[in-house]
Amino acid sequence: MNNIKRCDENDYGALADVWERSVRATHTFLSEEDIAGIRQALVPLYFPAVELYGIEAGGTLAGFIGLSGEKIEMLFIDDRHRGNGLGSRLIDHAVALGARSVDVNEQNPLALGFYLSKGFSVDSRDPLDADGRPFPILHLSLKS
Repeated sequence: MNNIKRCDENDYGALADVWERSVRATHTFLSEEDIAGIRQALVPLYFPAVELYGIEAGGTLAGFIGLSGEKIEMLFIDDRHRGNGLGSRLIDHAVALGARSVDVNEQNPLALGFYLSKGFSVDSRDPLDADGRPFPILHLSLKS
């Protein structure tokens, strides 16, 4: 069984490593500069702003989800563990905790397809991400 556990600052290094392996496999629209800049902001800005839950596979951290209120702020699965149902387990956990919305990079069609398959639908689109970069964001919510 894949255990889901609450993560804290002691897990930030492992979470950042999972994030980078996941992003390199799925966010092909990001440049090396983009990846480095975002990674640099993970620990001081992004991780402390959310409730983090990690999922293990084979005794190691294989993915995580970050929640803020009813919103999924981040979901990343280590590329070595994609396609094994870990993302679905984390979504189910988040929904059980009250999550009802998520934002997705439009340029990440695999993520969009995943969320649509989990019952989310697209509500709106912004041409820029939250940091003003030219990465369109789709805003999704869980169907009632």
